[in-house]
Amino acid sequence: MARKHRHEHVERHFTAGLVVRDAVIGMADGLTVPFALAAGLTGAIDSTWIIVVAGLAEIAAGSIAMGLGGYLAARSDVEHYASERAREQREVREIPADEADEVMDVLKQYGLRPHEARPVVEALQKRPEAWVDFMMRFELGLERPDPARALWSALTIGGAYALGGFIPLLPYMLLKQALTALAVSAAMTVVALAVFGYVKGRFTGMRPMRSALQTVLIGGIAAGAAFLIARAIS
Repeated sequence: MARKHRHEHVERHFTAGLVVRDAVIGMADGLTVPFALAAGLTGAIDSTWIIVVAGLAEIAAGSIAMGLGGYLAARSDVEHYASERAREQREVREIPADEADEVMDVLKQYGLRPHEARPVVEALQKRPEAWVDFMMRFELGLERPDPARALWSALTIGGAYALGGFIPLLPYMLLKQALTALAVSAAMTVVALAVFGYVKGRFTGMRPMRSALQTVLIGGIAAGAAFLIARAIS
């Protein structure tokens, strides 16, 4: 008798969304802000050395500030989740009837009828922590954040900012003429934005070419606006 082989169904989902988000934030700012600074200084200063020093100082300050912002935002997510969970635990303990009604309301939103939802409510009432988990996710829409993510978020955003910042600054390190360096820097920044957008699209499931074009347009508009402001000030 022939044996039937079962093919295991393996679903592949993208699970590094937060890391990509942090990289996008850091890289996008890192590519545009140092470019705008260098471009703005080019109109007022003919010395590439001064532009490089100013650009490096901006990269250092920007990466630290961006990384610190990412750290504080991630810590805020952890503290907010802990506060909301403590509140749900208190409500499950002190006003279980009201919480049971809220579970019923949530299940009704998914199309369950009262007689279908009631056994689920009763099962959750026997498992307080599972009940709280259910309320956190389906009532409040909150997922438990990783406490260690704050540090990794800071490193990812700050590192991506520094990496992106060196790209538009590199021509000023290698060329003596500031205007020539500006032209090369603009071309390199556009190419870097396109490559970054393409890779981001591949990771997130978005059409890579569309993601590349979108990143170039958004980054180009941001860089252009910052450049015009810098030129106006200088």
